[in-house]
Amino acid sequence: MGEKEQNVQRFLDLIQKARRGKFKIYIGMSAGVGKTYRMLQEARMLVRSGIDVKIGYIETHNRAETHDLLDGLPLVPRRRLFYKGKELEEMDVQAIINLRPEVVIVDELAHSNIEGSKNEKRWQDVVEILEAGINVISAVNIQHIESLNEEVKWITGIEVAERIPDRMLHLADEVVNIDLTADELIARLREGKIYPQDKIQRALTHFFQPDRILQLRELALKEVARQVERKVEKEVPRGEMGRHERFMACISSNDKTARAVIRKTARLASYYTSHWLVLYVRTPRESNDRIPLDRQRHLINNFKLATSLGAEVVVVEKRDISTAIIEEAEHRQITTICLGKPHLSLLRVIAMTSLFNDLLKKLNTTDIDVGILS
Repeated sequence: MGEKEQNVQRFLDLIQKARRGKFKIYIGMSAGVGKTYRMLQEARMLVRSGIDVKIGYIETHNRAETHDLLDGLPLVPRRRLFYKGKELEEMDVQAIINLRPEVVIVDELAHSNIEGSKNEKRWQDVVEILEAGINVISAVNIQHIESLNEEVKWITGIEVAERIPDRMLHLADEVVNIDLTADELIARLREGKIYPQDKIQRALTHFFQPDRILQLRELALKEVARQVERKVEKEVPRGEMGRHERFMACISSNDKTARAVIRKTARLASYYTSHWLVLYVRTPRESNDRIPLDRQRHLINNFKLATSLGAEVVVVEKRDISTAIIEEAEHRQITTICLGKPHLSLLRVIAMTSLFNDLLKKLNTTDIDVGILS
């Protein structure tokens, strides 16, 4: 793309951004902190100010204090769908777009839509509504953010299936943390304000343990702080610090740590508000006609994850892996190369030590840093 075309594209991007609706996300460390309650409070305040607000989708979880706030707020009727013999309901995206309210409330951003829906995920519905010029207020728990999946699994012992890409947070004009102490949250649980009585004891012995809540609370606070930093960096220029950081995650077809390396590199890039990419060097023995199917599937899944997190995926064919890494890093002005820590088997340590030594020798004449990620 030439300089003229780039200038035109930048102008088109500015026009598109101006037409897009504003996006606000309430974020919390877990269910029950009060995200839905706060959204409905805000909706009522907006209505009193003469703003056309519609409830696109809300889930009160039968919490009386939350349900009471719905009284008098205009709801967009949900679409009714039949799936596996059951009648289910989904948000009616087209009805919202046709009604064109000034603001629409959309709960549970990480929700997966019923099979056969236009969009697979609710966050995709929200993007469609924003692109129609409608402002959206939504909510999500910290454990549903894609790049935090490994950390959340380590903290809670649970792998969260429903996730949103980090770019949804970057798309937001405002991110608000709904914060409670661990004691306050557990008190709400014991009072029956989060789950029914028959589920309280199980919740107390599993997810709602003080140490877990504290760690999730820290993740939520850090994420909102990073969002503020990104906004300041974008809107209030403060010199060149942090502007030229560019990260490159290097993965292989048989790397069990690849998903963790991709997610951690995404977090680094998010922190520095920087461009990043994932590099896979395809050697002759892993050519398309020789690579085993299981490794090919492994690679494809990791490429999908990287793309969903906002990375550029680069595949180069070369016999010498370390040379390929250096060439790509220099060509793309990478400041930090991110690699996975080798698994502790003798053969792998020997092989990886050779690669690291070769890589470090070649990096000796550059200003590129290397990060070894666990």
